[in-house]
Amino acid sequence: MTQPTANFDRSLLFVTLSLLVIGLIMVASASITIADSKMSQPLYYFIRQAIFAGVGLVIAGLVVSIRLSFWQRFAPQLLMIGVGLLVLVLIPGIGREVNGSSRWLPLGPINVQVAEIIKLFAIFYIADYLQRHHGQLHSSFFKVLAPLVLLGVAAILLLMQPDMGSMVVILSTVLAMLFLGGARLDVFAALISVMGALFALLVWLAPYRLQRLQSFLDPWADPFGSGFQLTQALIAFGRGDWLGVGLGSSMQKLFYLPEAHTDFLYSILAEELGLVGAMSIIALFFVFIWRALAIGRAAELSGQVFGAQVAYGVGIWLGLQACVNMGVNMGALPTKGLTLPLMSYGGSSLVIVGVAIALLFRVDQETRFPEKAAARVKR
Repeated sequence: MTQPTANFDRSLLFVTLSLLVIGLIMVASASITIADSKMSQPLYYFIRQAIFAGVGLVIAGLVVSIRLSFWQRFAPQLLMIGVGLLVLVLIPGIGREVNGSSRWLPLGPINVQVAEIIKLFAIFYIADYLQRHHGQLHSSFFKVLAPLVLLGVAAILLLMQPDMGSMVVILSTVLAMLFLGGARLDVFAALISVMGALFALLVWLAPYRLQRLQSFLDPWADPFGSGFQLTQALIAFGRGDWLGVGLGSSMQKLFYLPEAHTDFLYSILAEELGLVGAMSIIALFFVFIWRALAIGRAAELSGQVFGAQVAYGVGIWLGLQACVNMGVNMGALPTKGLTLPLMSYGGSSLVIVGVAIALLFRVDQETRFPEKAAARVKR
């Protein structure tokens, strides 16, 4: 008798569930002190994260059953909806401001981070564009630039929040998808150069970004000021040594390291589980990226351009975001407010990432079982 998981990529399923379970355990450990202090309920953040994980799994199960042609058909409209949500976030009284940034839309007891939604919608939009213009990007410079216009509007709106980290992830993912979709190397190099120059300009124009860069280069110059968060994260890594101080025994989570259960969860993991635990997470994400790109390649070889580009986009997006988050925690990159996919506390991120991974499973299914795929959408 066929096993229930036979129709799924077992390696991808194992990696996804492993990261999710480890993330839940680490959120419980990293947040127990601050939850007890703020909410008088030690497991407050863990319970909420577990609920979001359950909701994410249910929604992911529904997404797996939806044909990719559905997402392709409404890709442009979904991106327009995403841009509209980015506008709503900036309207006083509608968007919610936290720590000086307007990134959330309050919906009853939860807050939706629109940047997470726009990442997925941008992948749909570019994948649809590459399906419709398959084989044309190599010969036309304007074919490469055309889809970047609307995404440029989204990027500007993200900067106004401000959320430069999400903007960089989205544009990097889109450029990589365009390259894999056939853009010439010289065009790709030119776009990378323009993006690099834009990044440098944005850092120079905003004093707080320049301060972040300076504190990243030498966090110990001001360990109790601009370099406080990074120095505390590095202390966590130092205390972890090879095997860690033990699960639940972190000192840095005791009000030393800010955002211990969100952006800097990886530092607490390294402190409690040591270098072995930290490297295990890197290995799991490596396998995840490998499987995502392998699924995309198989879809491309079977002629499913949209599915292939969705798989490439999801793999690049989540892989890049994981690398940035872990790089920030280790002091290898300047501080950015990006979560560690499947692990950091945050409902919006967890649910959207669950949907993205469900799409990977759907791409794999439609590649291996073509009868599950509908006719390609043509415009």
